[in-house]
Amino acid sequence: MTHATAMLDRYPAGLGGVDREALARCIEACYDCAQTCTACADACLSEPDVARLVSCVRTDLDCADVCAATGQVLSRHTGYDANLTSAVLQACIVACRTCADECERHAGTHDHCRVCAQTCRDCERACRELLHALG
Repeated sequence: MTHATAMLDRYPAGLGGVDREALARCIEACYDCAQTCTACADACLSEPDVARLVSCVRTDLDCADVCAATGQVLSRHTGYDANLTSAVLQACIVACRTCADECERHAGTHDHCRVCAQTCRDCERACRELLHALG
């Protein structure tokens, strides 16, 4: 059981029919992606060819911020706003896709970019699944 699942299971009010498993997977994926993107940006800054990685660093940091914010919004249920949740999930999907595309450009040379691209794709998928489950 993940911490997200444990917290959702202990939430004192109902979740309005939201698929708890999809929600927990998405929360975990968002925080995992935020950490991975932050680490990838830092690794890019340590590369000897850092000037070629400026766009990668930028997209990594943008994605990390969007994923962290998405994880936070998804972790709050009191006063749930379906429109805001949908918008945040859509923004996260775009940020993850953009970051994955950029990191894949460098994946052959920088292994940290390969790992980051895969993590972004996983988060993008989790956000799409939750968005679909929310209707």
